[in-house]
Amino acid sequence: MSDSGASGSGPSGGGADRRPWVVGVSGASGTPYAAAVLRGLLAAGEAVDLVVSRAARLTVLDETGISFRDAHWQQDLLEWLERPLDAGPPEPVKLDAVRYWPAGDLAAGPSSGSYPAKGMLVVPCSTASVAGIALGLSKDLLQRAASVTLKERRPLVVCVREAPLSGQTLRQLVALDDAGAVVLPASPGFYAGTRSAQQLVDFVAGRVLDAAGVPHGLYRRWAGELGTGRAE
Repeated sequence: MSDSGASGSGPSGGGADRRPWVVGVSGASGTPYAAAVLRGLLAAGEAVDLVVSRAARLTVLDETGISFRDAHWQQDLLEWLERPLDAGPPEPVKLDAVRYWPAGDLAAGPSSGSYPAKGMLVVPCSTASVAGIALGLSKDLLQRAASVTLKERRPLVVCVREAPLSGQTLRQLVALDDAGAVVLPASPGFYAGTRSAQQLVDFVAGRVLDAAGVPHGLYRRWAGELGTGRAE
């Protein structure tokens, strides 16, 4: 592991039985989705291996004003996760269960199928990352880890964030579906009584966690009765 990587010392963060979810953040717009997914995983007691692509650093800087740096990843990640879109801070975030891998480190743990992981969530997923994963290019650690996830038959959730989608990208998404990935567009629902931008973000993040089988309370679920979300 490079000097910029770190493993947690708590029960979820370290130890021989550690099996994290790999979270890849690509350069597509939608870094609040990634933050909400990370908060949800940590709240559920899950260990996380984080990979932030080079393009994603620019998007994080543009959308949040935060410079995500390898040497100061813990400080920058904490600032990112503790900054919701709307007024009112979320619950305090602890990073004990997070391990960070630089995107250029192709010798990192998640680059190997023998590295224990539960699966991978790519959120948001750019069309460039969709293409790289579908074609098996492995141009960086994010693409390589996703390819490993597919070949090891582990869950891979691709939260694509782009509009409109070209025919080429649609064909690549079908190829990922055929390979066993879950293609989950960043498309929020409004039936849960949404009243803020953060609730729309949390809806998408909750659907990502649903696809991974991770319990959460990020949104109000449909209960079979019209108007309940609006009434509450």
